[in-house]
Amino acid sequence: MVYIDTHCHIERYGDKIEDIVKRAINAGVKIIVNNGANPEGNRETLELASKFKEIRAALGFHPTEVSSSIDDEIKFINKNRSKIVALGEVGMDFSSDATDEEKQREDFQKIIDLSLKIKIPMMVHSRKAEEAVIKMLEYSKAKKVVMHCFSGNMKLVKKIIENKWMLSIPASVKYNAHFQKVVEITPITQLLCETDSPYLHPDRKENNEPAFVVEAYKKIAEIKKLKIEEVEKIIEGNYNKMFLD
Repeated sequence: MVYIDTHCHIERYGDKIEDIVKRAINAGVKIIVNNGANPEGNRETLELASKFKEIRAALGFHPTEVSSSIDDEIKFINKNRSKIVALGEVGMDFSSDATDEEKQREDFQKIIDLSLKIKIPMMVHSRKAEEAVIKMLEYSKAKKVVMHCFSGNMKLVKKIIENKWMLSIPASVKYNAHFQKVVEITPITQLLCETDSPYLHPDRKENNEPAFVVEAYKKIAEIKKLKIEEVEKIIEGNYNKMFLD
């Protein structure tokens, strides 16, 4: 069995990371895609990927942390493109009244352009900006797109499906009715699994970690009425198609 956590932030665990990786391996998790959210996190992510063979690096800029330094960070990411599997975490977030939406649009377009240039997927955050994000991705004809923890309505989920993008389902699908519905209507060939560690624990506890991604696989198997071994193989194929092709 090869379980894959396509989106987490375990650099935030400091000296606990080695134990977290060991627990993931013991649970059958063989690939952990760690997503940088800022310049410091990007550098820590590269270091982790060089230290642990199970960790893959995704470098990005969380939209709430984007600053005037994004151009410098895009240069850094481009310089390290041979060491990464995705751009992440990237996107837009309009959940705050203080949000500069126009600046976020400008910065996200730069990320989309980089993804198209270096031909690697984006791990896309879209809180309260789901429709705007989809429109920008469609306008740019983006193909390598993974919608991370997508919380938009089912009409927008169907748009994602029509665009042949992937939806990454967090382990919190164990209790979250919205994500359960997303799984129900999305072809399994367009699903991936994640934890978003240290957030979204499947049992509503603190300190989520990659080992718990197995809970997402179990729930998908239940909803799709498949054996978990079948789900594991299909999602491994989805990962390979999105990240390796």
